[in-house]
Amino acid sequence: MLTRVEDGPAVVACNTCRFSADKTNGPDGRRGGAHMVDALRAAKAADPRFDKVAVQEMPCLFACSRACTIHLRAPDKVGYVLGGFEPGADAAQAILEYAALYADSDFGRVPFADWPEGVKGHFITRTPPAGFVAE
Repeated sequence: MLTRVEDGPAVVACNTCRFSADKTNGPDGRRGGAHMVDALRAAKAADPRFDKVAVQEMPCLFACSRACTIHLRAPDKVGYVLGGFEPGADAAQAILEYAALYADSDFGRVPFADWPEGVKGHFITRTPPAGFVAE
């Protein structure tokens, strides 16, 4: 089943990701992905630079070995799956900083020199938008 969401720049977070490699749930019994969604929403609410990026969630992005995982997407832009984040404020801030740069980019390419440190080493895949391949 699919649920329609707004079609614009978005960070889609897996809300069922493990809390860590050796723990399914955090100390409060909630999944790491649920913590990540909360952290992303809090970071977005605290900084108007992130207004142009939606925070969305769904169960399982199928990258379980790299939890916590997010998918960054926008119409007619290369998309990215990133993972291996510790759910919390620092990761959420770095993800949204990158997402804001991504939203402002022409085709989804952000120069490496502009990447926040918190996303480096977390990229799993890049995916072409429908009807395109990347050069």
